Amino acid sequence: MSTARIHWISGPVLRARVPAASEGPFAMREAVRVGPQGLLGEVVRLHGDEIAVQVYEDTTGLRPGMTLHGDGLPLAIPLGPGLLGRIFDGLLRPLAGLDSAFVAAGLRRGAAREFAFTPEVRAGERLGGGQVFGHVRGDAAERLAGLAGAAVEPPPQACLVPPDAAGDVVDIAPAGRYADTQPLLTLRQADGRERRIAMTHPWPVRTPRPVRARLASNAPLVTGQRVLDSLFPVALGGKAAIPGGFGTGKTVLLEALAKGARADVIVYLGCGERGNEMAGVLEEFPQLVDPRTGGPLMQRTVVIANTSNMPVAAREASIYAAVTVAEYFRDQGLDVALMADSTSRWAEALREVSGRFGELPGEGGYPAYLASRIADFYERAAVVDTLAGARGSVSILGAISPPSGDFSEPVTSHTKRYVKAFGALDVKRAQARFYPAVHPLQSYAEDAEGFAAWWAAQGNADWVALRRRFLTLLDDQARLERMARIVGKDALQ
Repeated sequence: MSTARIHWISGPVLRARVPAASEGPFAMREAVRVGPQGLLGEVVRLHGDEIAVQVYEDTTGLRPGMTLHGDGLPLAIPLGPGLLGRIFDGLLRPLAGLDSAFVAAGLRRGAAREFAFTPEVRAGERLGGGQVFGHVRGDAAERLAGLAGAAVEPPPQACLVPPDAAGDVVDIAPAGRYADTQPLLTLRQADGRERRIAMTHPWPVRTPRPVRARLASNAPLVTGQRVLDSLFPVALGGKAAIPGGFGTGKTVLLEALAKGARADVIVYLGCGERGNEMAGVLEEFPQLVDPRTGGPLMQRTVVIANTSNMPVAAREASIYAAVTVAEYFRDQGLDVALMADSTSRWAEALREVSGRFGELPGEGGYPAYLASRIADFYERAAVVDTLAGARGSVSILGAISPPSGDFSEPVTSHTKRYVKAFGALDVKRAQARFYPAVHPLQSYAEDAEGFAAWWAAQGNADWVALRRRFLTLLDDQARLERMARIVGKDALQ
């Protein structure tokens, strides 16, 4: 186990020296345990015998001289059947069902949970990475019974072989109830070694899960909001940005999209949002009835809450945890919608941590790598052919909070380079109580005309022409209003 000793610390950032007696070197992005409480951190810089670590928990009480230990593996989160219907923090640690109202320092994951397992393979078969070896039925209906509608049992979830594993099935557990951390499948790999696999497996949050192929999208993600579906549709497996100043209704709109989007699984990420807003989400979502099943909407929802008073470094990790969870359900052949509220708070966390590292600031004080980080996040949205041969998708809808509603600021301008749909929220429309306050002349959808065949199949063959005509009329109205302001109303009579 690699060890190092802290010699400098500033907020969530620390530097440590690796003694010559350490058992091995550290690696970039390696997860570490810091101090006597084992706080979760990640190596972000290597320089000679010194490492820089970003700590994702409160560093109060840490001091120079304390030691940290490397895990030898990158920062990862557990993926398995115990995700749906639950609420987590930015490091995917459960926020409900604990003995305390607070997450214990150094906690890596919650307690093991039991599920009813049904095997789908037999000994002697060969399995590749990402393939299905069984199905489970969870306890979501039992936990959410009585909260909304009837307690309808959700469909079974697939148990997947980790993408980095493959081999011949040596043995597999019979049908029954097992803990999600209990090994159920044994594979003999090509090198002759055996690997035991449970329902839940870890995956590095910064590494996209592999797929067979990325596919083109020719259908929209139906959101339930007419102004978006009719004028500015978001592609299934596509990327959309929803920028707006303070009070324009970004959070309310994303909550509405989470409730009405036609997706199999919803991942809702509150990244750096105010605590009272997230409290409203956590209180309201379990009460909502899913129109598709009649059961609680939470049965197909994962909520990741990272409020503004939580450690700022964890905000940076939360967005990767959310998209990794979305990819896990995508690999089961499901359509997943990820609502990120908001990416501006995530960028602010990057800026704060970058400043503590002493990095040269770029535009707006953000780090020079802001654009590449935004691209890394949004490019994980796609329609794919999974390793198991199914078709799944991840659609990302990210809110942006530009200061003073200025869409030329760095986060908004960089995001526009990587998204195909842009739903700009207007302050004046919001002040007039016109919700959702989407401005039709500042918004756009580059893929819109590619959905003509889909709309024709729904019985509206004239959708493209009607949409173009409607937007033209709105543009003519705005032009006439500008002319009237210049020449005066009397000159128009």
